[in-house]
Amino acid sequence: MIKNRIKEYRAIFDMKQEELARLVGVRRETIGNLEKGRYNPSLALAWRIAQVFKVPIEDVFTVED
Repeated sequence: MIKNRIKEYRAIFDMKQEELARLVGVRRETIGNLEKGRYNPSLALAWRIAQVFKVPIEDVFTVED
């Protein structure tokens, strides 16, 4: 299972789901589903999200057994 800290990073950057979605080229619902763990991102999407927050991808996404 892939865990993420998207919501935490959005709070740090004072960013709404809509803004992050626009910056990475997806719908707001996709960001919501990612945050709730309903959807695992592609590697490309995970990389774009990490780029927005200017952190390594591992800081946003982790894999747990």
